[in-house]
This record gives sequence, structure tokens and C-alpha cells, in this order.
Amino acid sequence: MAFTKSLPPEAAVFWTAAMPILELRGAIPLGVFYYGMPVWKALLIAIAGNLLPVPFLLILLRPLNVLSRRWWLTRRFFNWLYDRARRKGISVQRLKALGVFLFVAIPMPGTGAWMGSVVAEVFDVPFATALLSITLGVITAGILIALASYVGWWAVALLFGILLILSYLLSRR
Repeated sequence: MAFTKSLPPEAAVFWTAAMPILELRGAIPLGVFYYGMPVWKALLIAIAGNLLPVPFLLILLRPLNVLSRRWWLTRRFFNWLYDRARRKGISVQRLKALGVFLFVAIPMPGTGAWMGSVVAEVFDVPFATALLSITLGVITAGILIALASYVGWWAVALLFGILLILSYLLSRR
């Protein structure tokens, strides 16, 4: 990563966590393995960076979606984004806050704070509830990634399995 060489390690971890797609899953290993940071430090910086865009996303997604209807390219992007959120966040429709938390807490590709914000918007989760659920989900996902960086992937696989089973059982209610 070229930008990581020009930034101080803390800033590189922070901004990596703030980016969509990479988020915590890229930022914590970057801090721990590339920069040699203590796990706790990389975790705290990555959580802060990952949460930075969330309030803005929750506030701006609906107006941007409405505005995007004017141009075919942006309309097409938002249609794709919202359709993807509907498909990925089916359990959120019934579980609302708990569903958003579980969606963000399971550190899988496409289930971080960015997509969690879109899912919360699509399923009309109120701002404060969505913000709290996403924050707790980011903290949980961060702890799982930090555990993987510190203990090993087998521990995360075990915790991930437990979260997946819990998510499945709760979505069946």
C-alpha cells in the first residue's frame, strides 16, 4: 500500500479503517503486522476510524438517494447498493437493532459499518438505534479481528461460528 509509507502508522490504520471494503478487517492487521503496533492500540485506532463515516452515512444516505434519481448513473449505483443491502440484510428486517448489530459484528466481507449503515437506512432503523447497533457491532468485529491477530485465526473461527449460529437462531424467531 503506497499511502501507508507516507502517513504515520496511526493515521494509516485510522484511514484504512475509515475506507469501505477494508474497514477493520484490513486496518487491524495492517497496524499489528505491518507497523508492529500493540493489538490494543491498532484496535482502538481502527474502531475510531471505522466509526468516523457512520453518522454521516446515516444522515446523508436518504437525501443522496433521492438526489441520485436525477441522473441515470447515480440512480443505477444507488439501486445496486440498496438491492445488495436488502439481500444481505434480510434478518435486519425482522430484528431491526439486533439484526444491524449482528450484521456488522460478524467480520465477513461486505458486512462492516458502511454496509451496515446502508442496511439500517434500507430497513428504516432510527438514527440513534442504528448508530448504537453499528457502534457495538464495530467494537465486536474489532475484538474478533484483534483476537485473530493476537491469538490466531482458530479462535476467531470459533467465535465466528458462535456468532453465526446465534444470528441464525435469532433470525428464525
